[in-house]
Amino acid sequence: MDDHLLPDPAAFASRREVRGPEATEELGRRAAELLSGGEVLLLWGDHGAGKTCFTRGLCRGLETDLEAVSPTFTLVNTYLGRLKVLHLDFYRIDEDADLEDVGVQGLLDEVWDATAVMVAEWPERLLEVLGDLPRVELLAVPGDDPDTRTWHLRGHPELPADWRNLWEEKDT
Repeated sequence: MDDHLLPDPAAFASRREVRGPEATEELGRRAAELLSGGEVLLLWGDHGAGKTCFTRGLCRGLETDLEAVSPTFTLVNTYLGRLKVLHLDFYRIDEDADLEDVGVQGLLDEVWDATAVMVAEWPERLLEVLGDLPRVELLAVPGDDPDTRTWHLRGHPELPADWRNLWEEKDT
């Protein structure tokens, strides 16, 4: 299962360095302000890169009922707040598994109805279902010291301007 491929950081137009888990959570909290429902966020990064930490901040910003934890063993955690957050983790999903059988289409229906936001870790399997549908992708890469992460950002088909503005701010 450790054959997950990460995208090339050079393929991401925007970069932002953060120092420490608190700054990663704050970045997630600030990103929550940009959400209105119907968004798909794909989180890329190795183990310990900060994907769940970012999601925890996002959920705090959306004032969810529970604190975000990694859904590695459950596939999806659902959090209710200003928006419903569907937090998925595809790390343990077998490459031969039918995503429809594990309920992904029903979750995507909630997103397309703008009643939820999807946040997916290890999302390469989800790409085949999303095709050309809009999404924001974030890649966390460890920095030179253990507390630093460089967050790379891109959008498909393009990055919304408010996300680019968030990445360019220097106060997070």
